[in-house]
Amino acid sequence: MKYFLIAGEASGDLHASHLMQSLTKLDPRAEFAFLGGDRMAAVAGKRALHHYRGMNFMGIVDVLKNLRTLSRIYADTKKQMLFFEPDLVILVDYAGFNLKVARFASKNGFRTAYYILPKVWAWRKRRIRKLKAYLDHFFAILPFEVPFYQEHGLKVMYHGNPLMDQMERFRKEASDKNTFLADNELDERPIVALLAGSRSQEIKACLPEMIAAAAAFPSYQFVVAGAPSVEAALYEKYLLNTGIKIVYDATYPLLTNAHTAVVTSGTATLETALFNVPQVVIYKTHNLTYRIAKLFLNFRFFSLVNLIYGDEAVKELLQVGLAEKIRTELNLLLEEEDYRQKIQESYAKIKTLLGGPGASERIAAEIQTILR
Repeated sequence: MKYFLIAGEASGDLHASHLMQSLTKLDPRAEFAFLGGDRMAAVAGKRALHHYRGMNFMGIVDVLKNLRTLSRIYADTKKQMLFFEPDLVILVDYAGFNLKVARFASKNGFRTAYYILPKVWAWRKRRIRKLKAYLDHFFAILPFEVPFYQEHGLKVMYHGNPLMDQMERFRKEASDKNTFLADNELDERPIVALLAGSRSQEIKACLPEMIAAAAAFPSYQFVVAGAPSVEAALYEKYLLNTGIKIVYDATYPLLTNAHTAVVTSGTATLETALFNVPQVVIYKTHNLTYRIAKLFLNFRFFSLVNLIYGDEAVKELLQVGLAEKIRTELNLLLEEEDYRQKIQESYAKIKTLLGGPGASERIAAEIQTILR
């Protein structure tokens, strides 16, 4: 079978690569064409048609600035899809671009599936009409999405969360703490992990706030998780003369050895929870994007941790005065054991809700059934 996949960011590249691996096990003659990243390329044995680094613009302002680039990529995607003639188009998250592709694919007779569904439960519910019109199959990775989509007439399948697979793989290969500290030239002080996001826009907005807060806690060592999709020069610009270290492509080893974490909202909040690390979640964006979003957002929480838990498991801090708010929350996270324990008890419930590993394999098997 031939599969055409589109993932527009680092987490999508990760989950899509695991799905591709599982599809290959069931279908050794599988062929892939894709927009994505290095992980997908490693599975497919060839380069992406377009790398997500050149298309993962975030927020209304940044998208508008890069409309010409996105239009060019979209035009090429349509041409490549017609040339490849896939048996199934698999769209991974990245709703703004992927829903346009879904419309084109549907109109040209290609079967379509959405993996990691758009967050229409948060805003832009009108996208549900597009999902109904252009998509054939839906795979959710968050348990609370299933009843929401079913209420809106979509038959959504849930086979667990692929992060559980990633955890399982990592734990089989993880090195010990002393090796991690030595390899990264870290000392014995407790580690506070700084996960500033996977996009340059997020890092520019959030990392300076994290750094400003860190200065108040000299008895802890603050370590940044460097995203593989971001150039080192961007981090160096902010970390120069701060004493804060950075580790690249080592988020899971960092979380394994972290005492506490400050995390930009996204998939990393859930990963941090699965590693049982107490955290504070933050987010900051362009002021215009923030003001527009406030008019449309219709949900109580914005972090995956709290959304899955259904209540406030971790503190969420947004937009204004972040450095001082982070300092205040870190005082609790670093010093109050009862506060930390309450968060970790919430994490235990989240793990139960997500289910065990094997999501990628189960989804691949479902796809094979569909295609047969």
